[in-house]
Amino acid sequence: MFAKLAQPFPLGATLCDQGCNFSIHSPNNKEIKLVLFSAENKKTTIDLDHQHMGLRYTFVPDIKAGQRYGYQIKDKHEERLILDPYAQALSKIPFYAAPFTAEKSWAFAKSVVIDHQFDWQQATPPQVPYEETILFETHVKGFTKLHPHIEEQYRGTYLGLCQPKVIEFIKEQGVTSLQLLPVTSCMSEPHLLKMDKVNFWGYNSLCFMAPEPRYAKSDAVTEMKTMVRELHKHGIEVILDIVFNHTAEGSEGGPKFHFKCLDKNYYLQDCDKNFLNYTGCGNTFDLTYQPSLNIVLDTLRHWVTHYQIDGFRFDLAATLGRTRDRFDTQSAFFKTIAQDPVLQKVKLIAEPWDVGPDGYQLGHFPRGWNECNDKFRDTVKSYWLADNSGVKEFATRLMGSRDLFSAGGWPDKLPVNFISYHDGFTLRDLVSYNHKHNHANGENNRDGHGDNRSYNHGVEGESSNLTVRYKRERQKRNLMTTLLFSFGIPHLLAVDSLSHTQEGNNNAYCQDNEISWANWTLSNDDESFKTWLAKMLDARKRVMSPFIRAFSGHERGHHRVHWQRSDGQTMTAEDWLGLEAFALYLGLYKDGKELMLLINSSAIPTRYRLPTGSKWSVICDTSESRIANRQTQTTYMQSALSISILCRD
Repeated sequence: MFAKLAQPFPLGATLCDQGCNFSIHSPNNKEIKLVLFSAENKKTTIDLDHQHMGLRYTFVPDIKAGQRYGYQIKDKHEERLILDPYAQALSKIPFYAAPFTAEKSWAFAKSVVIDHQFDWQQATPPQVPYEETILFETHVKGFTKLHPHIEEQYRGTYLGLCQPKVIEFIKEQGVTSLQLLPVTSCMSEPHLLKMDKVNFWGYNSLCFMAPEPRYAKSDAVTEMKTMVRELHKHGIEVILDIVFNHTAEGSEGGPKFHFKCLDKNYYLQDCDKNFLNYTGCGNTFDLTYQPSLNIVLDTLRHWVTHYQIDGFRFDLAATLGRTRDRFDTQSAFFKTIAQDPVLQKVKLIAEPWDVGPDGYQLGHFPRGWNECNDKFRDTVKSYWLADNSGVKEFATRLMGSRDLFSAGGWPDKLPVNFISYHDGFTLRDLVSYNHKHNHANGENNRDGHGDNRSYNHGVEGESSNLTVRYKRERQKRNLMTTLLFSFGIPHLLAVDSLSHTQEGNNNAYCQDNEISWANWTLSNDDESFKTWLAKMLDARKRVMSPFIRAFSGHERGHHRVHWQRSDGQTMTAEDWLGLEAFALYLGLYKDGKELMLLINSSAIPTRYRLPTGSKWSVICDTSESRIANRQTQTTYMQSALSISILCRD
């Protein structure tokens, strides 16, 4: 009777009223068996008595949600337990000691059968327009671990991120979308475990569909859904940073959790059957292989369908469009997502590179993809902190990097502009350190990027010198104002709103401690910056969004752009070679809105002549620590090394 209920699809463990269907892709291990575990950890072994195109499957009656299971395979004449690659939950926090032997595999985490029924309380995805989107990158644990105004039991958890005080802060800052560092289950690399460290960031996927149990009090599935639901109630999107370019199994000598034992073709291999390494992590996932493509797309649909996730940021996304050593915008991955009715609705953000051949692909992803714009980051940091000679490059980035992202594809093809990301200096450290200080990572300061384009203003690290601190605060405002009033989707590192320092560590991936945990104890300068940034984020949505809409798609042609010198005259070819004080004028024909950016990277104050007409409202002047409501009409005196934003209707 129950044999008729057995089905090859969907893969994984699929629950129904009569029991559960189990299906797994295992063409290389035909003796694979299903193993069920009782509450007392007693094993029941069940044959997978059906086969279809490399799939092994069976139906088991009377299975309930919470059932722990795994798969027994033979590996070099030893019986090993492996996880279901389609596991939707894990029984415990996964931990192992190298080498990961067949014997140790039986004490490892088990897969868990899940019932996805959940009360969403009528909460729905906010669907924030691209031109209004403000991304806030954060770590589930790190953001709330030290939060003083939430109960200790919730700190560092999914539920911590949706506590009233945290939501209040996110809304006060004007953030529309939280971009979470990976929350899929992960493993720390063997070299970290030997040093008693962990992969804090989580970029080492174990099971793509299972939420990380480390961030749960007891039930990661329910608690993560609760977090998403509560954020959605307040109009806040949830974007997942997700890693498909490699897995926690690593290179040939790495541990065996699932894929290696089931089918090595999941990974790219050379002619000698060694794994290719286009990611720097030892094993590159091969999306030209149908089972690999299937699990990636099934995973994305899983998060959208069962967790109401609003979008994804794809780590080292060039790998996903690879045909071995070439990147292909017409790959099956891109085409399948483009026609998928579930995935068409969500935001797709690419980190548009990997470390393999043909790996840097900024601006080359298909329509519908937003891309992390490192050209913006490097240009803006260089302009304000290193040298100010690149006026043309700076202007190009300010206007949306249209050398890379045509305005004809806006707003859904807007670049994701950023100054700080999880990898690199925080905003505070950018203006406080000339050099990286990564000794705590255990690699003799060899890790982390050397090209930081930072400036310490005369003192390496923290300083009590009031002049140094004043200069640093001004430069923080210069960087953020440039980000928020550029064409693109602004991406902010969440801890930057708190002026958090990582003590000069620009690669804190293994620092599960105060280096990475957001510091909520703020100085007067920190409080002032937090308040200023919140007002600027609000101004961004009010003032800048209409201009992005007007420059996009069918509304193009209804605007004016004018680059001018401080005397109000149009900039000449010579001016573009290194003018230090200039202005950008933007005007909209349709509703009469006007915006001016006065940019002075010189060491002397400059008086600007403004376009005639009604008075201009001063949105901000970065030479001032606070925002003063005032107006001006014909001229504006701009302080040295600062930027001002003026507008009028």
